[in-house]
Amino acid sequence: MDPLVVGIVAGLLGLSFGAFGVLAFRASERQRALLENVPGEATFPEGAADVLSVLGKAFVVVDAIDSVVRASPAAYAYGLVRGHTVVHRELLEMTAKVRGNGVVIEKQLELPRGPLGQGTIIVQVRAAILGEEYILLLADDRTEITRTERIRNDFVANVSHELKTPVGAISLLAEALEASPDDEDAVRRFAQRMRKESSRLAALVQDIIELSRLQGADIVHQGKVVDVNEVVAEAVDRSRLAAEAKNISVVVGGTSAHKVFGDPDLLVNAFRNLIDNAIRYSPGNTKVGIGIRDRDGLVSVSVADQGEGLKPEDQERVFERFYRVDAARSRQTGGTGLGLSIVKHVVENHGGEVTVWSQLGRGSTFTVRLPEMEEDQGAEGSPPADQREDGAVRPPEQGAIA
Repeated sequence: MDPLVVGIVAGLLGLSFGAFGVLAFRASERQRALLENVPGEATFPEGAADVLSVLGKAFVVVDAIDSVVRASPAAYAYGLVRGHTVVHRELLEMTAKVRGNGVVIEKQLELPRGPLGQGTIIVQVRAAILGEEYILLLADDRTEITRTERIRNDFVANVSHELKTPVGAISLLAEALEASPDDEDAVRRFAQRMRKESSRLAALVQDIIELSRLQGADIVHQGKVVDVNEVVAEAVDRSRLAAEAKNISVVVGGTSAHKVFGDPDLLVNAFRNLIDNAIRYSPGNTKVGIGIRDRDGLVSVSVADQGEGLKPEDQERVFERFYRVDAARSRQTGGTGLGLSIVKHVVENHGGEVTVWSQLGRGSTFTVRLPEMEEDQGAEGSPPADQREDGAVRPPEQGAIA
């Protein structure tokens, strides 16, 4: 064969093999890139992963088909993500809108916490483009903040309603007095009603002030060593007039050999509310019993009445603000619906608990349990060693609340 022809053929073959090798290399590179970007191992813009890790919020990153390529543990804990799937339709609607117009979207959503039950979570969600192909969802849990705002709004609405009733009644009675100056019986009757409504108004205002004070109470820094026996004795003394008016005897049994740490004025107020409540709902010529004892590292104080007792559904709500078992009877007895909620707030601020036992026809018993101070917790006025920074006091480990 002509040497020239042989050289040409060899050159063509070499060129063909070289081109094939380049194409094979490029195909290999594309395949490797695909393998490196499988879900859960996405390649993010430089520095994005570091920024997401320090944000302190739940985050989810999805690809072009809304498959989850990366998510924080909080996103799974909140129930936003399951496997590689975004759970909630509302979140998918946000990613679709951002993908369509490229504009950052922010919404507050109330979402189911899980597939079962009625629990929900309220999250502030922001959706934005991340890099060229991903959508980032940032979620901030606002459940507790929203719940607190709702409680505050409800409280203001309830207070406004509760204040309106005695104020309106006093205004009407004043008009009636003005219209009948010569009728001594009417004047006397209207004056008695005015005194009763003004007393109710004063009690309501005092309870509102007490609740306001509780919001700013700092048990950790302002508390001191407290003798529960002295606190209960002071509370009984403050309730003595109300008991004598109904010929009810208040009997105290038992003592505590241990001290607690806290605010003595707040504790006196809490026990006075319990005793007043027992007197208010007990029939005349009966007895209110108060028992004090130490058990399992706790100081326990029980207040028992001989009233009508509570239904099970009422026992579950009796510590709510403004909740009344019998609204009509509460108006007659002067109850504000705040006393037991104040008790619960005070006791929980001291690291304890308040519970109720009741049966219809057998009366009710409210029990407060507070953690004892240990001997090595320091002198009077020094905070106990097991206080938390959030202002509550940890019960001793050996004293599980029964």
